[in-house]
Parts: sequence; C-alpha cells; structure tokens
Amino acid sequence: MARGSGERPRRADVGGLRALAHPLRLRMLSLLTGTSMSAAEVARELGISHANASYHLRLLRDAGLLDVAGQEKIRGGVAIRYHHPADATARTSDPLETDLVVSALADELIRRAQQRDPEAAFRFTDAELWLRPEDWQRTSDAVMTASQTANKNAQPPHTPGTVQVSLSVAAFQMTQD
Repeated sequence: MARGSGERPRRADVGGLRALAHPLRLRMLSLLTGTSMSAAEVARELGISHANASYHLRLLRDAGLLDVAGQEKIRGGVAIRYHHPADATARTSDPLETDLVVSALADELIRRAQQRDPEAAFRFTDAELWLRPEDWQRTSDAVMTASQTANKNAQPPHTPGTVQVSLSVAAFQMTQD
C-alpha cells in the first residue's frame, strides 16, 4: 500500500535493511529524498537502464522505503513516481545485516567524497564519546533536526540556484564493554 493512502507496507524489518545494503539503492534513496521521480528519470540521472532502475525501485518500495507519489500517463503507458520520505527507516537486531548496510554506506561516502568540490568547505566530525543520557538525547535530537531540515528543503536534481551536497549521519549508542 502506498504511503499516500496513509500506511507503509508491513514488511519484515530485515527486508528493509537488506534493501539498503546496495550502493545503487542508497543512491536512489538519496536522489528521491528531494523529489519524486519515475523509473525512467532515475535511470537517466544515475546512468543506468530503465529495467535496472525499475527493479531496484520495486525492491525499495516493497521494503517500505519508498512512497508512490503518483502516476502519470506517458506514451500510452503509466509511469509511477516514487519518493523517499525522510522518516522512512529500516531496523534490525542482526549484526550481520547492520554490517552490510554500514559497509554500503561507507562505500557510498567514499564515492561522494571523490566528487566533492575542492573549493567548497568540507565539514567532518568523528567521535567516540561518553555522554550522560540526557546529553546524548539532546545531541541525538539535534542531529535528527538538522537532517530533517536538510531533507525538508531538498530540491529536485539540477534545480537552478542549488548546490549538490552530501549529508551522511550516523549517531548511535554503543554497548559498554
């Protein structure tokens, strides 16, 4: 069922996480955060075949990570438009599944960093810290607010007056040794 009808399809959490563990699907989700696009438009933007785009979009939709944003008639057919809502998440308690996603995210971050504008600011932070629970909650909330602000203001690819950016956020509580 499309999210536009009020609910996301019920799938096993692992299905969503497995869907994320593929570099092309991560790129699709990033692309579809700022706009809705058809498989043909996604294919053109990413330089892949229409069939390949359709296959991966279907997997993401079935995992509950994409909404159907509408349909339009094109040359006698119907094109489905997809959108990735910023609040769509996949969860698992399986460490192997998590490792697969983290690996795919790391590879995607490397790809993006290789395409960065050398003249533009590069902001990076990394820390392994011990925080009081209330400080962690405030930090986590601030990170989510910043991410939601960026996602809410995202524009379609190549919109005049915009710049392409990469925003990757991973914030999580660790187990204590």
